[in-house]
Amino acid sequence: MSEHVWKPHVTVAAVVQRDGKFLLVEEETAEGLRFNQPAGHLEEGESLLQAVVRECLEETGYHFHPQHLLGIYQWSRPEGDVTYLRFAFVGELRGHDPDRPLDAGILGPRWLSLEEARATAERHRSPLVLRCVEDCLAGRRLPLDAITHYG
Repeated sequence: MSEHVWKPHVTVAAVVQRDGKFLLVEEETAEGLRFNQPAGHLEEGESLLQAVVRECLEETGYHFHPQHLLGIYQWSRPEGDVTYLRFAFVGELRGHDPDRPLDAGILGPRWLSLEEARATAERHRSPLVLRCVEDCLAGRRLPLDAITHYG
């Protein structure tokens, strides 16, 4: 008899604001085209900071430099039994590789204002997308040394 072992999906997200707009990605999903921050799953052997830098590069071609922890967000999808534990980071971009192939399903980076992000909320991958934008605008910042990585 096999027992179901519950565990959350640990993800990271890059939150970047430039010229009044936020960096999002437009991607193909099972639910259609959706917006998300550059984000993805923590992979074995990497730190949260390494993961967010990697995900941003893979999904946008931008080199992300994390400066602060924006927050840790727990969200359970209403359909299914998936819970996400998202570590969101605020930072800046330091370079762009426009010719870099992006992850499968990613249409590309999109820059949206707060108003545009709110207007497209029904197309967000999760409610965490808008919440992270609003938390960033509210000035929420935690030091990166709040996270300790052993290894």
